[in-house]
Amino acid sequence: MRRSLALIALSLAAAATLSAQQNWPAFRGTNAAGVADGQPTAVKWNAPANENVAWKTPVPGVAVSSPIVWGDRVFVSTAISGDPAQGIRTGLYGDVEPVNDMSKHTWRLLSLDKKTGKLIWDKVAHEGIPRTKRHPKSSQASATPVTNGKVVIVSFGSEGLYAYDFDGKQLWTKDLGVLNAGWFFDPDYEWGVGSSPIIYKDMVIVQCDIQRGSFIAAFDVTTGAQKWRTAREEIPSWSTPAILEANGKAELVTQATTFTRGYNPDTGEELWKLSGNSEVAIPTPIPGPGFMIVTNGYRGVQPIFAIKPGARGDITLKKDETKSASIAWSTNHGGPYIPTPVIYGDQLYVLLNNGVLASYKVATGEQLYQSRLGGTGGSFSASPVAADGKIYCSSEDGDVFVVKAGPKYEELAKNSIGEVLMATPAVSDGLLIFRGLKNVYAIKAK
Repeated sequence: MRRSLALIALSLAAAATLSAQQNWPAFRGTNAAGVADGQPTAVKWNAPANENVAWKTPVPGVAVSSPIVWGDRVFVSTAISGDPAQGIRTGLYGDVEPVNDMSKHTWRLLSLDKKTGKLIWDKVAHEGIPRTKRHPKSSQASATPVTNGKVVIVSFGSEGLYAYDFDGKQLWTKDLGVLNAGWFFDPDYEWGVGSSPIIYKDMVIVQCDIQRGSFIAAFDVTTGAQKWRTAREEIPSWSTPAILEANGKAELVTQATTFTRGYNPDTGEELWKLSGNSEVAIPTPIPGPGFMIVTNGYRGVQPIFAIKPGARGDITLKKDETKSASIAWSTNHGGPYIPTPVIYGDQLYVLLNNGVLASYKVATGEQLYQSRLGGTGGSFSASPVAADGKIYCSSEDGDVFVVKAGPKYEELAKNSIGEVLMATPAVSDGLLIFRGLKNVYAIKAK
């Protein structure tokens, strides 16, 4: 009896510890919020000098997918090319020529120990020749995995959707078809997929905007069986969908070139649509206080919309309108091209791909400041995240700028990771987890 009681006590203690651990289960954490408060996070570090580095783990291949965290596990995906000279071309440029690497690839999902960085398992999902090319800033593993604490699901685009348990056992696979996402003026310019899967209830939802036959679909997390599939009249986009929950109801929000759309996530029924986006749609919608923030910013078309829940039909604003019954506020300027913004406290922080950081009152859209990170900016693809009163902005050059949250711009530090940073970091239990082009780093507070 005593032994049974002791085992029960240990089990309860372990369960309590796990529940207390801070999870970051998808791209940008829980529902794309990009925020993880509760424990101190680092202000200063130097990864090349091993300053404030908790651990560093090499990951082979070329991938720009972000790390996710659940409990004591970190998960990262990668694609290993048969050509060892392959890499990422960083910087600000407008080339559309894809990387024509048709060598044999291996697509893999890795599980690491969050405390030590030790490799727990490394599973091969697929091997073969890529079915599409990739953009010089993209990869064959660009979509971030997602987990509900039991199943880890990773999308490798044209190479399929894969589900694993926490022991690394493959549960199911799903062929999504050839997902040719690229330049809409010329289908030969294939850039690869970027939209990450999300989990809602017992479903994994994928947004697949491609040259022809775009769709959004939901599959059973446990079995992979299709729950619903809805056709979309869209050209390629690279945005990850998000869920807005308000008034006891949920809406699945997607953005793309033709329309931002709201769906019933249980059925896939389209509820509303909004036009006015740029030709290339990348940032993810993020839930705000009573509305969803949607942004994009390609070639001078830079809208920011605050969309209220409960809309129906076409809610496109009329000329010169900035708000309506369905739009809390909007602006035609300031939307980001690649990074997804972050809402922290009562402010919306928007990072442009040239390193300009702007802050707005999230309730009204009033701009509070605009400043170039480090005074020089740079090239930024990773999305900003927030924790412990700070905003973290990662440059492609491997520098991370730390900005104090608040109505005035105050730069606290510029820190080096020491290698290319394309992926958005994860934050868990005070650790900042960065995925570089060659290694995963955990940065600790002093």
